[in-house]
Amino acid sequence: MHTAAVIDYGMGNLHSISKALKTVSPNANVIVSADKKTILSADHVVLPGVGAMRDCMAAIRDTGLDETIKQVAKSKPLLGICIGMQALLDHSEENGGTDCLGIIPGNAIKFPRNTTRNLSDNLKIPHMGWNKVNHLYSSPLFDEIPQDGRFYFSHSYFSSNVGSEHIIATSEYPNPFPCALKWGNVVAVQFHPEKSQHAGLQLLKNFLNWDGKS
Repeated sequence: MHTAAVIDYGMGNLHSISKALKTVSPNANVIVSADKKTILSADHVVLPGVGAMRDCMAAIRDTGLDETIKQVAKSKPLLGICIGMQALLDHSEENGGTDCLGIIPGNAIKFPRNTTRNLSDNLKIPHMGWNKVNHLYSSPLFDEIPQDGRFYFSHSYFSSNVGSEHIIATSEYPNPFPCALKWGNVVAVQFHPEKSQHAGLQLLKNFLNWDGKS
């Protein structure tokens, strides 16, 4: 039976993401686990996350899952979601600066204060709510998802200094920022697919069908 493991390090929408995975793949064995052997034996692995980066990385390291995640990133399809995406980078500005897992080269930086779309429209931080996603090139992750499909975001930081060849989709707030990355058999999204209705469920289905190579 196909197995998908959702990494439980004490932070993240574990119930929501596991329920969404089960919805798109009813025959899959979806497991929420902090057990290293269980995670390493899964066919696909998801790294979720909500909250502050310092707390996220402390929890990952305290449970010893940092090395497990790095092993997964070398061997099988791995999906990072929201803070889980930023945790895969080298470093985050959040909490005065936090070293992350260093799996995808790049940094997480904060949206500038007083960000405006025009002179009369101050944009709020965090960036929260529905926004369009622009696919930069064809990717299995976005199969059957239309260009400019809308996904749900909730974040104050975004990926920066990531090689353009690894950015597979962007959104705008108000300037374009990376919202989906690919690095080998690792993919990561800034938005929450489990909260993004049809488009989000299709993305999760695409991930579970992805071989990590194409």
